[in-house]
Amino acid sequence: MPFTPRTSDRPRHPAPFTALAPVATLAALALTADEARAQSTDGSRRPSHCIAIADAAPGLTYVHKAAWTDPLPDYTVRLHYITHASFLLQTQGGLNIVTDYTGFTGTAPLIPDVVTMNHAHSSHWTSAPDPAIPHVLEGWGVYGEGIDHHLDLGDMLIRNVSTDIRSPYGEGVEESGNSVFIFEVEGLCIGHLGHLHHIPSDAQFAAMGRLDVVMAPVDGGMTLPLPEMITTLKRLKSSVVIPMHWFSTYSLQAFLAGMQDDFAIDMSKGSSVEVSLRDLPDRPTIVVLAPEWLEDAPD
Repeated sequence: MPFTPRTSDRPRHPAPFTALAPVATLAALALTADEARAQSTDGSRRPSHCIAIADAAPGLTYVHKAAWTDPLPDYTVRLHYITHASFLLQTQGGLNIVTDYTGFTGTAPLIPDVVTMNHAHSSHWTSAPDPAIPHVLEGWGVYGEGIDHHLDLGDMLIRNVSTDIRSPYGEGVEESGNSVFIFEVEGLCIGHLGHLHHIPSDAQFAAMGRLDVVMAPVDGGMTLPLPEMITTLKRLKSSVVIPMHWFSTYSLQAFLAGMQDDFAIDMSKGSSVEVSLRDLPDRPTIVVLAPEWLEDAPD
């Protein structure tokens, strides 16, 4: 059957996010100094199971290939690589989130529940997002001050960690002009590094917490040079790394060559992959997806 996106039937104020019971126990532990960024400005704890269990990486088995229009199994998230730095994240509960949204995702009449954007270049944002989109999260704020997102959707918690970007012409720096967006869903912590221009600081790594899956720009120049991106990803120790923001097979292959000693490489997943906490690979794995616009499923 054709894909029919849900639009107006999504509540604007869904039920609060609830962590799994073991996570809640760990979240009760005292905060370290590095976890301070997970608190709100009034000092109260802001829930994040990614930070609460940052040292508890699972050892599991595999990820699944899937089409973006297929039904999802329980406790599973689908990631579909649309183009450049845009991904569609889908939950079993029906949420649709698009990263680095430019205003166009393909011919399917999809109205996402949430879009995230970064503004280092026009290929990562739009000044005119569809007004029907309930939540538009800009990765920047007042110049030099950044922005703080903590969006609770019930099935998913979306938050960000600000990083700096170079000015459009390489002269000077816009502090906190980029956001690493983190999606906490089905027990997973999924990160999108956006237009990352520097190795994160210790405080920024701590604020990200454990990332089971990370989407990383591997162009090698417009964002981080490849040696610095590789250093960043090896420190994150994510179970699954999905390359994005690559402009040719040359830059992609250069990245894979630099990672192959420490990561398995899987190029068999097409444009979409399904991930679940129970099925993460035992060995850190780079999953290469081929970008593909969203289209209606055939009848």
